[in-house]
Amino acid sequence: MRYYSYFPGCSLEATAVAYGLSTQAITGALDMELIELEDWNCCGSTPYGSTNELESLCIAARNLALAEKTGLDLVTPCSSCYTTLNRANSQLREYPDLKGKVDECLATAGLEYKGTVKIRHLFEVIFNDTGLKTIESKVMNPLTGLRVAPYYGCQLVRPEPSFDNQQNPQSLDRLIASLGAEPVPFPLKDRCCGGSLIIPELDLALGLIHQLLESAGSNGAQCIVTVCPLCQTNLDAYQGMVNSKFGTSYNLPILFFTQLLGVALGIELQGLGLDKGVISAEKVLAPSVTMAEPAT
Repeated sequence: MRYYSYFPGCSLEATAVAYGLSTQAITGALDMELIELEDWNCCGSTPYGSTNELESLCIAARNLALAEKTGLDLVTPCSSCYTTLNRANSQLREYPDLKGKVDECLATAGLEYKGTVKIRHLFEVIFNDTGLKTIESKVMNPLTGLRVAPYYGCQLVRPEPSFDNQQNPQSLDRLIASLGAEPVPFPLKDRCCGGSLIIPELDLALGLIHQLLESAGSNGAQCIVTVCPLCQTNLDAYQGMVNSKFGTSYNLPILFFTQLLGVALGIELQGLGLDKGVISAEKVLAPSVTMAEPAT
């Protein structure tokens, strides 16, 4: 059994509940335990960092200080949290004056951060620590014939040093293949979905989502699999608006990689949150499993 400190992030308790459910569902099968960080707070997020950098850094550093007490790697399934916490870690190491200000803030809460925490994305942990050979040996429902677009998003492989090729990542493609499915060519696999621009710049974000859906659909994808809660929300919840704006008829399920992994591992479907998506995955997963009834 491998143990990790776990930072779920805010999204997994709101718009990405299915990500949280499926993450917890697969860990036992993969011989890993995620120990939720006690009293964690928002990572500081990218929008906050653009309005008050010091406060955002202090908020992130509080989580790092709490994680440091555990002596474990800090794992998060959220790409934004992963990037934000990594950036904070780098800034605290590279800028002593800035770290001094953050230290003062932490001291008021009786905390300190020495800079020893390693922040890791859940996908990278499963890919590298669990490994594809182990995953293949545990597959109960091979996803044979399922054509999947692997969507990394713009943040997963960005922090230096990256665990994958930053220009043409392949790790998610390889994971999909290990489950018996077929990763389709997806040239926009690391492009931005628009992120939080979906609120202030709706037309711009819809244009980016349209490009992603077109790229995946034109290459024969039956669904898109992602590692990011915001990417999943944008591509899933706004497909209808994209169809209205561009005269398209996309109907592509957007799944978390943990959900696809859970299906292949034979985990009970209700525990994977597959009934919580806007675009149903029932038809594309039907050859391998029987879907649960949607939640009402």
